[in-house]
Amino acid sequence: MGLEEGGAMRALMRRKQVDSDRVRAAGGHQLAKELSVTQLVAIGVGSTIGAGVYVLVGTVAREHAGPALTLSFLIAGVAAALSAFCYAELASRCPSAGSAYHYSYICVGEGVAWLIGWALILEYTIGGSAVARGISPNLDSLPWFLARHELPWFDVVVDPCAAFLVLVVTALLCKGIKESSFVQGVVTVLNCFVMLFVIIAGSYIGFQTGWVGYKVAGGFFPYGANGMLAGSATVFFAYIGFDSVASTAEEVKNPQRDLPLGIGTALSVCCSLYMLVSVVIVGLVPYFAMDPDTPISSAFARHGMHWAMYLVTTGAVLALCSTLMGSILPQPRILMAMARDGLLPSFFSDVNQRTQVPVKSTIVTGICAACLAFFMDVSQLAGMVSVGTLLAFTIVAVSILILRYAPPDEVPLPSSLEASFRLSQEYDEEKVRGPPVDANHEQLSSVVESINDTLIEKKQDTSVESKRRKAAVCSISSVCVGVVVLTTSASFTFLPFLLRCFFCVFGGLLLLAGLGVLCYIDQDDGRHSFGHSGGFICPFVPLLPVMCILVNTYLLVNLGGGTWMRVGVWLVMGVFVYIFYGRTHSSLTDVVYVPVAQAEEIYGSSSSSGFVA
Repeated sequence: MGLEEGGAMRALMRRKQVDSDRVRAAGGHQLAKELSVTQLVAIGVGSTIGAGVYVLVGTVAREHAGPALTLSFLIAGVAAALSAFCYAELASRCPSAGSAYHYSYICVGEGVAWLIGWALILEYTIGGSAVARGISPNLDSLPWFLARHELPWFDVVVDPCAAFLVLVVTALLCKGIKESSFVQGVVTVLNCFVMLFVIIAGSYIGFQTGWVGYKVAGGFFPYGANGMLAGSATVFFAYIGFDSVASTAEEVKNPQRDLPLGIGTALSVCCSLYMLVSVVIVGLVPYFAMDPDTPISSAFARHGMHWAMYLVTTGAVLALCSTLMGSILPQPRILMAMARDGLLPSFFSDVNQRTQVPVKSTIVTGICAACLAFFMDVSQLAGMVSVGTLLAFTIVAVSILILRYAPPDEVPLPSSLEASFRLSQEYDEEKVRGPPVDANHEQLSSVVESINDTLIEKKQDTSVESKRRKAAVCSISSVCVGVVVLTTSASFTFLPFLLRCFFCVFGGLLLLAGLGVLCYIDQDDGRHSFGHSGGFICPFVPLLPVMCILVNTYLLVNLGGGTWMRVGVWLVMGVFVYIFYGRTHSSLTDVVYVPVAQAEEIYGSSSSSGFVA
């Protein structure tokens, strides 16, 4: 029993190697490298700016921020930028499909990677279905066969239009990444033009009328600083979507340069548009008089521009269509990445030879999303979308800390090269007894000597380095535990006050202690050679990723018990799938882990001498 438990724990902790060109060349058809910075920005902006912004402006201004809504969007944008910085470095260092799943598999371990991938599958499926269900109410006239119908016997409202739109987007994504990114770019540009119209026309009206919204009795902060911060927590979810850029990493022409630029530019464009729209709309109408459902079109209607309602509605539909594409695009790549690693059936890893996209995974994704959109009103499940995203944001920040302070110093050796490793071990043992007796040993002698020399050098100061790595791992663990304790105790208002204070102080001390040690000790020299070099480097480490972990964990804790119960059911299902399939079919099931330096020597010797088949 103890051996089985030990094997299960090792399975959860095993980590894969960064996908290099050498590793990719060994397997099947690859995704087409078609995406440039412009297309990445279109994907990021299109996935992020949804129809929600056309409603959030009114709701958050009325209930939380008042005229300070612009600052709420700015603070939320800065919080989202914390995650964007972390994504930018990992995406450029590990430019492969899979996004947060891929990064956590390399830096944290298989168990955490599986849960992140499983949660992302739920996020993108429900997200796409919810977006599709939101499009049809904005369309005034639909053919009978596409209009919503109620099934009285089952008390279900079916939405054929939503399912049809999901299938259309699925077909477009199957055509190829170049074609689908072009269409998304066109739709995104049109939506941005609508938002620019709102900004320009609204500014003209504001200067004509004297910006009455900023002359209210309550001042700029009618709900105080706490209201503004509460508004930031609400509008933070308007920035979710830029991570879709990272999921296309394998299809980018120059990932080290283009991925960070695409992520950063997309987030900057979204933040600027959000802030400018909120500045204008809050200035046109006093926050307490805003229509919570249609704040933008009603603001123009109050000033005689009733026709603007149709333009704003068009913008909302365009935003929904663009977000729908952004919601469905990443999931087939997540499925493909998990199938490549053996955690899901190989069916999902197939890449179509002609279109160079994972067509089978895309079709399965589209059918599932279309069925959900047709039968279910998934609006009550919208909180589940946020769980997957915030979990991904959190684990990406943790991965940055691991990469900088304790990057993997051992890598799994492919089965094709394990024979070389075993021969080198046998040579070490036989060297004591005499010279090699066959040709393979003669050929390995020079290789093993160089490996031994490298390993002898590595053993120098090994005790100091080992202590530093242990301190780093303990500090990262302290930060994570401290954040969970602090955010949970601060959010659970039903606990006694003194008990909450005790746990808040305890969690805060753990957090500060871990952060202090990380600031004091040196970062690992191995970080320079980790993955692909020459890309973006996340600044202000360890402070920035720790802040990212704190912000995202706080938002996760406050999503509500009902949301976590529904997500818990899905995650428990994922645990069973992993136990009965993923754990035993993983590509890392029987691999041999060797030090990085030794692996490079074996790779080099196998390519130069050719003694490995």
